[in-house]
Amino acid sequence: METIKSLEKISFDSLSESFAEAFKDYDVHISKNELKIMLSRRGFVPELSFGAFDGERLVSFTLNGIGNFNGAKTAYDTGTGTIKDYRQRGLATKIFEYSIPVLKKAGVTQYLLEVLQHNTKAVSVYQKLGFEVSREFNFFVREMDKIILGKCKMPSEYELKHIGLEYREQMMNFWDFEPAWQNSFDSIMRRLPDFMLLGAFEDLKLVGYCIFEPITGDLTQIAVDKKYRRQGIASALLAEVAKENKHSNIKLINAEIGCVSISEFAESKGILLKGRQFEMIRQL
Repeated sequence: METIKSLEKISFDSLSESFAEAFKDYDVHISKNELKIMLSRRGFVPELSFGAFDGERLVSFTLNGIGNFNGAKTAYDTGTGTIKDYRQRGLATKIFEYSIPVLKKAGVTQYLLEVLQHNTKAVSVYQKLGFEVSREFNFFVREMDKIILGKCKMPSEYELKHIGLEYREQMMNFWDFEPAWQNSFDSIMRRLPDFMLLGAFEDLKLVGYCIFEPITGDLTQIAVDKKYRRQGIASALLAEVAKENKHSNIKLINAEIGCVSISEFAESKGILLKGRQFEMIRQL
């Protein structure tokens, strides 16, 4: 009989072993270090995350990030998994139901998650638990040596510079959509030293930027002022990213499905559409 409790006392080594075991037959390959970075960036709170234990072994889990989303204190499912031999027992649902009163007591008012659209079984489970689709996302992935950088050069009147988040307000004016949880400024700020921030300037005016995590290959944000698009600015930013990338892939995760500018840019650079996700929310 499995026991459900918080993950407050579990070691990271045990958590990482269970995570790897739960996802070994999925198309998810995350190293121990990448898992540590991912959990930190997404705001993982062990005491508000929960798992099913068989004795001392963690066999099913939901790893929750806690933060603000659309102005409300939110729990974000940063990873739910069950070890193969323990599936078909409803453990993920039991963990979720166990977590709700604890999260409410902690002041959480909504629960947010993302789920692969082709995982129809999981989508159905979440819908039965009261989650509703709020947005649809594309995600793009490509091996570094297959990205099409071309010879497109940014006009000489523009200059690339390393910047910080002091330009945050200007950056937001360039957006075609609000970033997903993992790409938000809150998530970036949790591990700011891991990121490279580049700005494209016309004299002293910021006209485009990107935020990139070289360790994971994650192109977290990229946007150009609408008045300055199709002038090679995004291409120049990507070329600079490619020089600094320490991962074998470039990943552009959770771009809103209706954002034609991102889809066309990714396609033009050979960064392939890998899949689609639903963003889902339930009020608590």
